[in-house]
Amino acid sequence: MEKIRIVIIDDEAPGRELIKHYLKEVDSIEVIAECSDGFSGLKTISTLKPDLVFLDIQMPRLTGIELVEVLTEKPEIIFTTAYDQFALRAFELNAVDYLMKPFPKRRFLEAVKKAIDKIMWERQ
Repeated sequence: MEKIRIVIIDDEAPGRELIKHYLKEVDSIEVIAECSDGFSGLKTISTLKPDLVFLDIQMPRLTGIELVEVLTEKPEIIFTTAYDQFALRAFELNAVDYLMKPFPKRRFLEAVKKAIDKIMWERQ
């Protein structure tokens, strides 16, 4: 099975590390890049074309919401944020899930499974 290619975009290193730690339990994925701001995230998504992106919302200069709004080819998105006020907009942008920090591993893995199922269905 072809691995699901993932990019992590979060301006806080501990947030990126936690996601990578939780993802160690999922064999079918590969983290291909991580970015600490929206601009580098936008460039990375456009260049590498990942299947799934874990995306923080509140970042300097370009927010996660703004990043998704300007993408022409959109990967699946799981927002990871400490702010609940962006949830409605995230789902309007077809996010797979919206995780509120700090999220427990069980909830995180549920979101990952949902994204993997969607990606695998689309690959058929």
